[in-house]
Amino acid sequence: MAMMMNDEEYYGSGFEEESKPSEHPTCPFGCQCHLKIVQCSDLGLHWVPYDISPDTRLLDLQGNYITEIRENDLKGLTNLYALVLVNNHISRVHPRAFLPLVRMQKLYFSHNQLTAIPKNLPPSLVELRIHDNQIKKIASGTFLGLDNMNVIELGRNPIKNSGLAPGAFDGLRLNFLRISEAKLTGIPTDLPYTLRELHLDHNQIQAIEVGNLVQYVELYRLGLGYNRIRHVEQHSLHYVPNLRELHLENNLLNSVPTGLPEMKYLQVVYLHSNNISTVDVDAFCPHGFGMKRTFYNGISLFDNPVKYWEVQPTTFRCVNDRMAIQLGNNQKK
Repeated sequence: MAMMMNDEEYYGSGFEEESKPSEHPTCPFGCQCHLKIVQCSDLGLHWVPYDISPDTRLLDLQGNYITEIRENDLKGLTNLYALVLVNNHISRVHPRAFLPLVRMQKLYFSHNQLTAIPKNLPPSLVELRIHDNQIKKIASGTFLGLDNMNVIELGRNPIKNSGLAPGAFDGLRLNFLRISEAKLTGIPTDLPYTLRELHLDHNQIQAIEVGNLVQYVELYRLGLGYNRIRHVEQHSLHYVPNLRELHLENNLLNSVPTGLPEMKYLQVVYLHSNNISTVDVDAFCPHGFGMKRTFYNGISLFDNPVKYWEVQPTTFRCVNDRMAIQLGNNQKK
């Protein structure tokens, strides 16, 4: 709920526009209704209540026992802005269930039993969080028509690379995508080119290869922690010149990835808990008179077998402050 209310700077709160008050305002039994917000969480409900006021802007149904969203469950809720269905047992959504929701911008569907992205999502949708379901495949054209999307959270679904059909993300101009705790073995190469943040942590990715990041030139944050990455191919980071943060912690790297000194805007690099044994004097900073637009404010190298007393101080000559460096001896457990 806090996430939903604190991102007004990106796409507005959605509650500014007043709608005509209902002549006969209703509130489902056991729910709490106030200022067009209907809260029916943790009531043991098995179905969506039938008597929800058409003026409702936020409908909270989390923590119930709902198993299905039927065709007419949301009928008449044309003013709905946000729908919270987290922590239910939903495995089926009728293909026409969301058609009445012509103004809905936020849909929270995490912790359910869905096996596919629901069909006919409202074109007005901005944020979709469908974390922790049973989704294995995303079909081609799943998000067609969703021109206003900003955030998609798909973490903790058993998605493999083969489960991302060609064209699955066609039509999206997306800023944030998370597919963490899935079954990816490589960086998907057919995601929206507009991405600013891509989080693929806790997967089975083994390498960053040339061509993996070609179309993601807008990225400023890339999360690849907790994978099995042993190798970052030379020049593979060349295609993300605007990157600010790179997370490669808890992998199997033997050395600092090449190409970091050429990344003029890179500020944060997480490399802790790898197998890095040496750090070259030019591992992070441009050689000679090379220029870096922004200095580092965070480099983590702890929990690596590197002998920190052998690292030359000039290695961190383009770091903003010495406190930004986290470097320590490898600790045996």
